[in-house]
Amino acid sequence: MTQQPMAPKPLINPQRWKILHGAHAAFIAESSPVYDEVLVEVAGRIEKSGSVGKADIGAMVLWKRVRADTRWVGELMAIPEMNVRAVTEKAVAAVNSEAVTTPQAASDGRRALATLPGLKTGDAFASALLLASAPHRMAVYDRRAQTGLKELGLTLSSKPGRYRRYMALVEELCLTAKHHGHTWIARDVDVALYKLGGPGTTVPTAS
Repeated sequence: MTQQPMAPKPLINPQRWKILHGAHAAFIAESSPVYDEVLVEVAGRIEKSGSVGKADIGAMVLWKRVRADTRWVGELMAIPEMNVRAVTEKAVAAVNSEAVTTPQAASDGRRALATLPGLKTGDAFASALLLASAPHRMAVYDRRAQTGLKELGLTLSSKPGRYRRYMALVEELCLTAKHHGHTWIARDVDVALYKLGGPGTTVPTAS
């Protein structure tokens, strides 16, 4: 008789899964059903064009609630649209490539964006653009997601390659959700982490 391979052990224990699942439910209950209209519209434009333009970036600044009165915005606006799209086209292709794993696709996409102003360091806004470029595959990273991971007992260092490591954790948390009978995409994980890492969120003690 051929022995069946053992299913991989979930990344977090059942108590911590309940915490994450509860945070996801709370986010859905508290969020406006139209808040992501901007994200959906931008994602649709990116899907058609295969690249991210300056107007798309501006819309995502609004969606992510990023400050626009900063130096990088002026520097970006001084770059011709065709040059911006030449860079972002590579990022869009990277995050949608099925020839590599999702964490590798995330890494390739993040690296492609790094030549644009405001996207050289930090993963928060860059990851928002990558989410819009592959909404069923990528996830947003930010400080609240970092805090959410910590609340679950998971470690994510700030060393280079953080977005790749983040997406590897997100993938494992999607598998944990599947283990508990839920079909989650990466976006489900990131909103749960966002809620979990936010102010005023009560986190039960996990064993």
